[in-house]
Amino acid sequence: MRHFKLISLCLTGAVALSACEKTANGDVNRALQNVNVVDESNLNDIMLTVADPNEAVTYFQRSTKDQPDRVDLQRGLATSLIRAKRNSEAVPAYEKLIKMEGATTDDTVDFADALIRAGDWKRAEKILDEVPPTHETFKRYRLEAMVADSNKEWKKADSFYEIAVGLTTRPAGVLNNWGYSKLTRGDFSEAERLFGEAITQDKTLFTAKNNMVLARGAQRNYNLPVIPMDQSERAQLLHTLGLSAIKQGDVETGKGLLREAIDTHPQHFEAAVRSLRALEDNVSN
Repeated sequence: MRHFKLISLCLTGAVALSACEKTANGDVNRALQNVNVVDESNLNDIMLTVADPNEAVTYFQRSTKDQPDRVDLQRGLATSLIRAKRNSEAVPAYEKLIKMEGATTDDTVDFADALIRAGDWKRAEKILDEVPPTHETFKRYRLEAMVADSNKEWKKADSFYEIAVGLTTRPAGVLNNWGYSKLTRGDFSEAERLFGEAITQDKTLFTAKNNMVLARGAQRNYNLPVIPMDQSERAQLLHTLGLSAIKQGDVETGKGLLREAIDTHPQHFEAAVRSLRALEDNVSN
């Protein structure tokens, strides 16, 4: 009898131990799954930020093939295609994304951005029209402004640019775009002011510096603005100003500015040399 009890106890202990092992294994498996999710999430973030854009595309193409219902992976594919400047491929990726469960309004705005990058402005406008008016983000209004610009709807463009500037802590890029819009309309003084604001926000934005010089040149103001610039930038801005002067018909002033650009540049300034040589050859002929 004592022997039977011992066997019963052993069996009970074995069953309990088995249950404990199953529970422990389940806990371990769940823990490992959680770790894998965290690791995958980190890897996705890395692929979308610091990884080579084309490597990221390959990674997300493989991932979406293995897990086609994962909206985050489809979003990663679309975003990585934009980063890789493969805009025409990004469009169908976004088309699929916005139809998936879990897609957001931000995805729709990003789709419009991809369409603009691919040159399909009309469709981008239609997609933006589908965005609810309550979705007030910097990117949405920046794109709205660009579309209004393309349609030459100047009042709408100005309104959208103004809203966009107020919705970001880094407005230099959109201020530069707004200034360029004013430049194309012939409002040179306002364009110069906006380029100046863009440079104040980002002293490294050379595009805004060059655009500012174009705006001044269009007003026949051939003095460089008082803005931060290194020696190489100064030479390039003098070159731009010289070409602007020539375009305005102030040829001698333009030649002088080109010579100054050549003398200022810390290295051989081939573009300015070619411009000056072509101008002098044309005059001599």
